[in-house]
Amino acid sequence: MKLLEHLVPPQGPVRVLAVSNLARTFGNGILLSVSVLYFIRSVGISPTRVGLGLSLAAAFGMLISIPAGHVADRLGARNTAMAFVALQGALVCGYTFVGGFTSFVVLAALVVGAEAGADASRGALVAQAVPREQRVKARAYLRSVTNIGISLGTVVGGVALQLNTGTAYRTMLLVSGAAFILGALLFLRLRNEHVTRHEEKASVGLVLKDRPYLAVTALTAVLAMNDGLLTVALPLWIADRTDAPVAVFSAILLVNTIMVILFQVRASAGAETVQGGARALRRSGMLLAVCCGFFALAAGAPAWLAVVVLIVGALIHVLGELLYAAGSWALSYELAPEHAQGQYQGLFGMGGKVAKMVTPAITAVLIIGVGRPGWLIFGALLFTAGAITPFVARWAERTRPPAHDVAAVAPATTVDSGMGPVPGTPPRQEETAR
Repeated sequence: MKLLEHLVPPQGPVRVLAVSNLARTFGNGILLSVSVLYFIRSVGISPTRVGLGLSLAAAFGMLISIPAGHVADRLGARNTAMAFVALQGALVCGYTFVGGFTSFVVLAALVVGAEAGADASRGALVAQAVPREQRVKARAYLRSVTNIGISLGTVVGGVALQLNTGTAYRTMLLVSGAAFILGALLFLRLRNEHVTRHEEKASVGLVLKDRPYLAVTALTAVLAMNDGLLTVALPLWIADRTDAPVAVFSAILLVNTIMVILFQVRASAGAETVQGGARALRRSGMLLAVCCGFFALAAGAPAWLAVVVLIVGALIHVLGELLYAAGSWALSYELAPEHAQGQYQGLFGMGGKVAKMVTPAITAVLIIGVGRPGWLIFGALLFTAGAITPFVARWAERTRPPAHDVAAVAPATTVDSGMGPVPGTPPRQEETAR
C-alpha cells in the first residue's frame, strides 16, 4: 500500500538511524512502563519521593543539553551520541541496584542527564548524516518509529506489571538497558564527522547569545505544550468535567499514535525550509486553538455528544501536532549554524523539556481550575505563538551568516557503512547535518 511506503525509511543513514531509534525507544517504552512502580513496590520508595526524585533528575538533565551538544560539535556527533546512549543503557541496568532514595536520585539524575546528552548529540548526528534538504523528512521517519518502539516496549513492560515481582521488574530493566546499548552500537554504521568553521570554533555559550534563535525556541516551546494538553489536561477534563466515559481517552491515545505513525512523514512535506517550517507552525497554532474549543464544548454535553466532540477535537489536535513537529524540526536545523548544530539542538530540545515540565501546572490552573474559559485562554496562547512564529523566523533568518560562510566538514576516522557515500565528505561540504 502506498500509505505504508511512508513507514519504511530509505536505505542509507536514515534507515540506520531509524533502526537504532527503534531499539532505543523500545527500551524507553519498557522503562516508562515499569520504572515508577519498580521504585515504589520493589525498592520501597514512597510515591511522593519518587516524584520529587524524578523532578530533580529532570532539572539536572536540562543543564546537560547544551554542553553535550557542544561536545558533539567538537568531537563528532556519531561518537558522542553512541557514548551517551550506551551510557544511558548501562545506567538503566544500574537501576536494579538501587536500594533507597539517595541512590535513586543520583542514578535517576545520571540517567536523565545521559538522555539529554543523547538527544542533543543525536540531533547533531541527523544534521551530519543526512543532506540538509532531507533532515525534516528524516526526523519524520524517526518520530514514526519512536511511536512504534514505545508502543512495543510498553506492551512488553506490561508483562512485569502483571507478574508484579521484583525479579520481573529487574529483568525488564535489564532488557531495557540492553536495548539502549544495541541502539548505540548501531551508530557504528555511520561516519563520525567533525564540523568546524574556517574562521572560528563555536564557544559553548554561542547559542545563548543568539537572541532570534532563543525567541524561536521559546515560541516552539509554547506550541510544544500540545503534548501535555493531550496527555495531562484532557484525561482530567474527561474524568472531572464531562459525562463521557473515561475509556474514551484510551481510544483517543490509540488513534493519536496510529495517525502519527502513518502520517508524520506526509505531514512534513513542504516544511523543509525556514518559510515552510514557519507556515507549518502557524497552521499548527490555529488547529491546536480549534481543538481546545472542541474540548471545551464537551463539558455539560450529553455523554454521546461529549464523546463525538472529544474525538473530533482529538483528530484536529493530532493534525496540529504533526505540523508542529515538522515545523519545529525545520526551524531548529535551518536556523542553526552548521558548526554548532549540537549545542543549538541541545537548546531546542531543552525548550521542549521546559514545556513538558510546566504544562501540568499551567493546565491544572487554567483548564481544571477555570473550566471552559481556561480552554479558550490556552487555545489563544497556542494560536498567538503560531501566528507570531513566521515573523520571528524571518527575523532570525535575516541574522544568519551569508550562504558562502557555512561550516566546512572535516571527516574524522570513520567506519564506512557500506551504503554508499555519506553526506559530509569533502566533495559535498555544503551538506552537513544530523
